Amino acid sequence: MPTGAPAAIALLGTSADPPTRGHRALLEGLLRHYPAVATWASDNPLKQHAAPLALRSVLLEALVNAIGDPRLTLEPELSSPWAMETLERARRRWPTSEAVFVVGSDLAADIPRWRQAERWLPGCRLAIVPRQGWLLAPEVLARLQALGAKPEVVPLEVPATASSGIRAHLEPGAVPAELWPLLLPDNPYGLAPP
Repeated sequence: MPTGAPAAIALLGTSADPPTRGHRALLEGLLRHYPAVATWASDNPLKQHAAPLALRSVLLEALVNAIGDPRLTLEPELSSPWAMETLERARRRWPTSEAVFVVGSDLAADIPRWRQAERWLPGCRLAIVPRQGWLLAPEVLARLQALGAKPEVVPLEVPATASSGIRAHLEPGAVPAELWPLLLPDNPYGLAPP
């Protein structure tokens, strides 16, 4: 293995619309479980996004910089609406590392509907992180296994904060403090700081 290549790298794509304290807790938790973590902002074809991808990437970069761990990197070139493209890009980027595709329990039930899931799931190490408020039902795991996945549940404490709650002005306190200086000048979400 080349010097500096991690044995495994956790891959976390997120809408980050905007990033929340939950995103921070998830990234910090993944760093406790994996030797390296790569993250990026992406467009989810099953969601409507409130801010453009470029802004969401800047916000996520600020969160990554605030965490300040060299094992955590922002990798915008991995961004794709399609998991199979992201995984292929990651394999080219880190050919000697094992890619661990990370999703929250809120997305696990959607994976069978993702583009060509039956093709990429069998060759993918899938990690599912339970989120407070989103139960990971046994039938969801069974459906993923039927498609060839070998899901592993990562035992992390991720708060139930959601970007949609922030956008609906229900959870302004869920915005990490380091993001307010970037959000307030143009205020794309129309938020008032807590």
